[in-house]
Amino acid sequence: MTARLVVLVSGAGTNLQALLDACADPAYGAQVVAVGADRDGIEGLARAERAGVATFVLRVEDHHSREDWDAALSEAVAGYRPDVVVLAGFMKLVGSSYLPRLGARTVNTHPALSPSFPGMHGPADALAYGVKVTGATLFVVDDGVDTGPIVAQTAVPVADDDSVESLHERIKTAERGMLVEAVGRMAREGFAVEGRRVRFGG
Repeated sequence: MTARLVVLVSGAGTNLQALLDACADPAYGAQVVAVGADRDGIEGLARAERAGVATFVLRVEDHHSREDWDAALSEAVAGYRPDVVVLAGFMKLVGSSYLPRLGARTVNTHPALSPSFPGMHGPADALAYGVKVTGATLFVVDDGVDTGPIVAQTAVPVADDDSVESLHERIKTAERGMLVEAVGRMAREGFAVEGRRVRFGG
């Protein structure tokens, strides 16, 4: 059976495109069935539409509260019966309605080797600290910030002449490869979350 993916985006959708490209090969074992966003008019939605994938937009400002938005997001995503949900540059935290219902099958990326350098500035924090190796992490979401059980990690060396921008670009390239490989394994093999450990072959 082909696994059903829902991808949530907030911007250009480069990770989404990598997943769409991978899903074009039947051997990958997954299909993107919907792409959701928290704002209109973004390239991520355009990529989905060009690929013939269903889209939906749920803006926080269109709901009475953040909790109402979170409940609406849960309903919208669940309606597509996803096996895996990928937060691909989705710039909103999911909350108390979403997590019990979909959290265990939702993954997100972080541009650092967790648990180091959580939050919005992973590459800059790594550079400022002077580490020689950083990278990217794929994790199952929980109620923290970049704290969920780790699915996969990839290492990226830090060059002596790196800027935040050059380092972040190399991390993003490595992150895309890691994401595509790990989501493919999740789709084909299944997976289970056991405490802090994520095991393929669920």
